[in-house]
Amino acid sequence: MRIAQVAPLHEAVPPKLYGGTERIVSFLTEALVERGHDVTLFATGDAITKAELVAVREKALRLDPSVRDTNAPHTLLLERVLRRADEFDVIHFHLDYLPFPTFSRQPVPWMTTLHGRLDLPELGPVFDAFPEARVVSISDAQRRPLPQANWAATIHHGLPRDLLTPQADGSEGYLAFLGRIAPEKRPDRAIRIAALSGLPLKIAAKVDRADAEYFAGEIEPLLGQPNVDFIGEICDRQKPDFLSKARALLVPIDWPEPFGLVMIEAMACGTPVIAYPAGSVPEVVEDGLTGFIVRNEEEAAAAVRRLGELDRAKIRARFEERFTADRMAADYEALYARLMAGNNRPLLRAVGG
Repeated sequence: MRIAQVAPLHEAVPPKLYGGTERIVSFLTEALVERGHDVTLFATGDAITKAELVAVREKALRLDPSVRDTNAPHTLLLERVLRRADEFDVIHFHLDYLPFPTFSRQPVPWMTTLHGRLDLPELGPVFDAFPEARVVSISDAQRRPLPQANWAATIHHGLPRDLLTPQADGSEGYLAFLGRIAPEKRPDRAIRIAALSGLPLKIAAKVDRADAEYFAGEIEPLLGQPNVDFIGEICDRQKPDFLSKARALLVPIDWPEPFGLVMIEAMACGTPVIAYPAGSVPEVVEDGLTGFIVRNEEEAAAAVRRLGELDRAKIRARFEERFTADRMAADYEALYARLMAGNNRPLLRAVGG
């Protein structure tokens, strides 16, 4: 197949540090190339890929402080894709609803994977206006606010099989928090859970400009506690060591998590996940096998004491069964073939779920 992958321009593909959507675009693109497809990646010039790269601008927007209007580069991106649309069998966007107006009016099969939260009230009218726009959810839970959308499939994320591997057995005895400092991620809960558990907490997380005030006012004052170590943002090369040495990854979220990439990153390292049952969590974490699903801080602390019941080798095995990039690519490959054949019958669940 001749496939176009269209990435957002905020981060490089793959990201240098934090960046969930662009990371998944990279994993999918490379897996599709490995499976023998002719893939073109529309992204920024600092992307690293085996696909043909169409660089819409030199570097990722987050790395260019001179950019004040991020809509302008994305408008140019859509135009670049449109001018080459007839070169592809299918066009796969990762830009939420941005392609809807333009690409609903052209004949090449296309679809959009929705990577973010969908419970915002302003989104409903957009999906009402474009009922034919085919969209993919990254969890069944993500769909709930928009039942009227034209859902083509639910396809869970995947990681390259050997990107993150077990390096240790968690014997260093700390709990881990990974990802982004934000109110909905609840690092404050993680700090309290660690204190209740009597274990140290290591926080490897990015602080976005949008969350700087929250970090300074709510989280930074807590970092002086003796059991808390704030490491900051880390890259993929650092994650296997960080996650493998942890007793568990804490995901005490307070929002409808669309997927939660950090959970399968931990599983790839054989590390259990202790998470609140919000959004996708019950689809990703198998309670009593790959981690524990808890409802409050006291239950989370009790789950820490039960970690010895879990087999880290089995956690890694479940990652290999459910959450590899090759499985993800196979699911998308099947969807592309269906779209090309003109069959719009929805797939209700991921093939590998």
